[in-house]
Amino acid sequence: MAKAARAGGGPPVKKKESAGFAFRFQKVQDEPVKREESYTPRLKVRYAESVRPAMAKEFGYSNAFRVPEVEKIVLNIGLGEAIRQPKLLEQAFELLGNITGQRPVVTRAKKSIATFKLREGMKIGCMVTLRGPRMWEFFDRLISVALPRTRDFRGVSRKAFDGRGNFTLGVKEALIFPEVDIDKLDKVPGMNICIHTSAGTDEEGRALLEKLGMPFRRA
Repeated sequence: MAKAARAGGGPPVKKKESAGFAFRFQKVQDEPVKREESYTPRLKVRYAESVRPAMAKEFGYSNAFRVPEVEKIVLNIGLGEAIRQPKLLEQAFELLGNITGQRPVVTRAKKSIATFKLREGMKIGCMVTLRGPRMWEFFDRLISVALPRTRDFRGVSRKAFDGRGNFTLGVKEALIFPEVDIDKLDKVPGMNICIHTSAGTDEEGRALLEKLGMPFRRA
């Protein structure tokens, strides 16, 4: 296909490719374990076999489809320092991809703030939205491996809900995930993990996550 000519008869203009990072994540490109088509993450099996019936009994749902479930998990790393040190964003991008097994999306500033020398459209972080099997597998690793590795861990807050059954967890250091290689980081970033559920209230959302194994602190 011929390249579009510049207005006025000038040379053709080559379309600029969208900027991004060329990392190839092992979990994304080459799945090390070939799974059967019938494979179901163990936490999803637990939800179907024990959590859903327990929720239906506790809250009196007449229809099984009304029982709340986890819909998606969003991981977000914000890096204000990336304005001055772009390398930090590349490292966070690779880190998030290795943790989740899914290619992250770069997040940009929505508006300009002169005080912070921030212009609209600047790259300031990255995020991943997990659904399906990857969501269940990440949730399983989060509650059974990552959170217990937190220093002086005593459980997560029971109050970090948004009023609609969604739970947000702040992780101070991503080193709690075994996939993180500290030798590749100039600075260890933290992250926010938001677990979105179909629950209508915080009480239902809390009960769902607790039955799935979320280690809430005792009141």
